[in-house]
Amino acid sequence: MFERFGGGDLVIVAAVIASTFFVGFGGGVIFPILPNLGVVLGISPFVVGLILSANRFARLVANAPAGIIVDRIGTRTPFVVGLAIQGAATAGYIVAVNSGIPAAWFIIARIAWGGGSALVFAAAFTIASDVSDGDTLGTNMGLIRGGVIFGFPAGLVVGGIVSEFYGTVAAFVVATVFALIASLLAYVVVPETHVEGDPERSIKPWDVDTSLPAVTIGLVNFAVLFAYIGVLFATLVLFLEANDLGVFGLNAQGSSGAFMAITVVAAAVFMLLGGYISDRRGSRMPALVVFLVVTFIGLVLFAFAETILSLTVACLLIGAGQGGTSGPLMALLGDLTPEDRMGRAVGTNNVFGDIGGGLGPMVSLPLIDLVGFFPVYIACAVLPLLAGVALLFGVRRETGKFVPRVDGDRPTAGTAD
Repeated sequence: MFERFGGGDLVIVAAVIASTFFVGFGGGVIFPILPNLGVVLGISPFVVGLILSANRFARLVANAPAGIIVDRIGTRTPFVVGLAIQGAATAGYIVAVNSGIPAAWFIIARIAWGGGSALVFAAAFTIASDVSDGDTLGTNMGLIRGGVIFGFPAGLVVGGIVSEFYGTVAAFVVATVFALIASLLAYVVVPETHVEGDPERSIKPWDVDTSLPAVTIGLVNFAVLFAYIGVLFATLVLFLEANDLGVFGLNAQGSSGAFMAITVVAAAVFMLLGGYISDRRGSRMPALVVFLVVTFIGLVLFAFAETILSLTVACLLIGAGQGGTSGPLMALLGDLTPEDRMGRAVGTNNVFGDIGGGLGPMVSLPLIDLVGFFPVYIACAVLPLLAGVALLFGVRRETGKFVPRVDGDRPTAGTAD
């Protein structure tokens, strides 16, 4: 396939990182804007939560087909097309702000974004798997995942700061331009990496990988993203406003972008570090357990935060825990999945993550109105610990060990069933 970690592989990984970074603007720009903008546009808190979650609900339908498409036709076309769809969806935010029915347009744009991102995620992680072996898979998964996520804090800053000084539309225009650059870069640079699978295989939204590794890893992804993206990101601006906290003279909207950026930058850094550590140690499990505990500690500190300093420390720990988990988790999925089914396994993992990220705003926003912030955040803190227990026993049942070693040889077709 490829000479492992040759110069060509590094170019491929770098191109995917750059493309996903640029398109990530559109994913982050809406979070610090919409909760407050919803009041101006007459959008209820429930509908705001629905809009923030719509992309993830769309991916619930699109993830499995996206994975099958990647295994059937390869990675290049789904990757480029997915990025282009995300660019068009970002432009839809501009239409929404100027529309007489903004909620409907925001939902349409977020649904389109979800469909495009399903293709991008399935292709991007399969590319990382294609150009890696057991000794580089964790590092490459961390790099690719970092690229997917690192554009998000840029979008948060654009959404929080540019909108405050230049207006909401200006922030959405900047995000759209960068998304279009991403699709152009991918079209020019990213080659085909994946061996074609069965051309007769049907494409169904419910055709997920039900193997034990895919389900176990998916449950961990669900727990982490429910707490991190689903709850923390959807409620942070409201938490800052309720507690009269802000930085750099910014209001709650601008400050929320800054704090979200802290978590995502920490996540991106520790995605690479976590994957690298798991490669060097020859096992994914120690890094995964440690970073799940770090996530728990960060969420507990966040629930008790009353000052800018304590909130900053909590955000750093939450980001580090989420990021440090993500790289080794995707590498573990690659370790335990036959190469010709990696696209489908990635799609299944994304289904679980999107259920978590999608349910989070729908559950947390109404609950906070009823019981307040503290009980919701404490409940979220328990989820990474439960995920760690499920992961340990799932891996033990699949491999016979709680801490299996990384095998440089990938599984052959069918061995992960």
